[in-house]
Amino acid sequence: MTAPDPEAGLPPIPPPPATDSPAGAHVDPTGDAAGPSSGEQDEPPERANPRARSKRHPMHTFVSQVRRHWARIPLRMRLLTVISVLLIVGLSTVGAITTVMFERHLKDQLDSRLRDNAAGIISRDGLSFGSRMLPTDYCFAIVDSSVLRNASYYCNTTTIAKNGIPFLANAPTSHTSLTEAFTVKGIAPPNSDIVPTESEPTWRVIGIPLANETTAGVPDMVYIALPLTYTKQTANQVRVAFMLATLAVALSGAMVGYVAVRESLKPLRRIEATASRIAQGDLSARVPDMPPTTEVGSLARSLNTMLAQIEVAFAARASSEARMRQFVSDASHELRTPLATIRGYGELYRMGALNDKAELDDTMRRIDDSSRRMASLVEDLLALARLDEGRELRRDPVDLVALARDGAMDLGALDAERRVALVHLDGAAMDIIDADGKPGKCVVIGDEDRLRQVVMNLVGNVARHTPTSTPVEIAVGAREGFGVFSVIDHGPGVAEDQVARLFERFYRADSSRDRRSGGSGLGLAIVAAIAHSLGGDARVEQTQGGGLTVSVLIPLAAAVE
Repeated sequence: MTAPDPEAGLPPIPPPPATDSPAGAHVDPTGDAAGPSSGEQDEPPERANPRARSKRHPMHTFVSQVRRHWARIPLRMRLLTVISVLLIVGLSTVGAITTVMFERHLKDQLDSRLRDNAAGIISRDGLSFGSRMLPTDYCFAIVDSSVLRNASYYCNTTTIAKNGIPFLANAPTSHTSLTEAFTVKGIAPPNSDIVPTESEPTWRVIGIPLANETTAGVPDMVYIALPLTYTKQTANQVRVAFMLATLAVALSGAMVGYVAVRESLKPLRRIEATASRIAQGDLSARVPDMPPTTEVGSLARSLNTMLAQIEVAFAARASSEARMRQFVSDASHELRTPLATIRGYGELYRMGALNDKAELDDTMRRIDDSSRRMASLVEDLLALARLDEGRELRRDPVDLVALARDGAMDLGALDAERRVALVHLDGAAMDIIDADGKPGKCVVIGDEDRLRQVVMNLVGNVARHTPTSTPVEIAVGAREGFGVFSVIDHGPGVAEDQVARLFERFYRADSSRDRRSGGSGLGLAIVAAIAHSLGGDARVEQTQGGGLTVSVLIPLAAAVE
């Protein structure tokens, strides 16, 4: 083997002491292996102290605590936290992968340089530099197998001071070709005061066999090495750049996310303000309109619909309570009057003030009238109570023409001087109905007894509240799936603003319609309640030319079938 001229480079450096530690393992320069032996392992604290194991919290307790703390954090902060964590984790993952790939790429470039320079420096016949000098950072080691793999190092002093020399005690060998590139640590040269300035110096090395020069099957080797200092520095710089970029992007993302989340949650704050107003009693408050294509807009629309229904329900409840209070007050007043009359006449009789038979007979007649009026009022109240309970009425075929005929006859019997006519809905006269029910019928589905009560109430209202000479028409016919029964009078009528209130309980339009004339104010209310219970309706309107027209609509039998 031909050695290079020592004057061409630095003088040879004695090889490091041999050791049996494996390649790449951490070896103390003093020769002692670092770290505890494989048989010496710390005993787990849970085995050493059973009480510590008993005090350890279960995992589900920890998770529950984390969830409780997380639930207390405002939604805005939770969204910002999630956004920031996702940005940091995502960018950190990309940076780590990129840094590893970049560092591997730098090592591949370093390996390529080693192979290219090895081909130019080493020839098959021997080792010679020729006119080409080794690069400054290269370190050159010749291992002679004849002297127990003793190595001679040729390195730049500056490089040695910074990175030490490659530790080649267990370096791989080859008989025919270059070895694969491998990494070893740098150590201080033996018998030298030089200490590497790098904290953990490493070298990238490639081995070259010297042809036909082996001893005991071990080839003589030449190793060319380059320090990984610059590769590590470059990788670290890229890693730091990625970390700074990650922090900058995460901070920018958090700021942008804060603004975006704040703007996105503004509709929720408006909903919260609306809910606060409603809680204070303002049922008319509504959530501002928002685009229905968004989740918050859809929620706002649903909330407004619900709030409208709640407002209507509360208004209906308040109205119902007001009507109930008025109803109880009116009922008490109506019952108190006949009761007071009966009680007063009873007191007169007890005091002996009724000695004359004529006075006694008149008193008994008045007591009987008061009791009848009170009984009628109680019956009307019971009828309304049953209808309000929603009790199901009978659903039988009923001929409205027959009821109209009977109503006309009853009204004629009550007031023989009154002209009563049975007509069609268009005002055309209707022929007299014979016992067979001809010439026509108008059959509806309802409770005949209740419908007769409707007819009696309407006819009684006309007889009680219109002059005797006033003509009356009773109209019957079919319209839009309903049988229509109308009582048309031509009396004084009522004011326009009072028409809508005629179906209210105990309502009287004027002084002529009071309890002294026999009316309780419940007749039309009962009519409307019966019509609604049968699936129909009750309507009132001014008669053309003066008077009042009350109509009841009941579903036709053909329409129900």
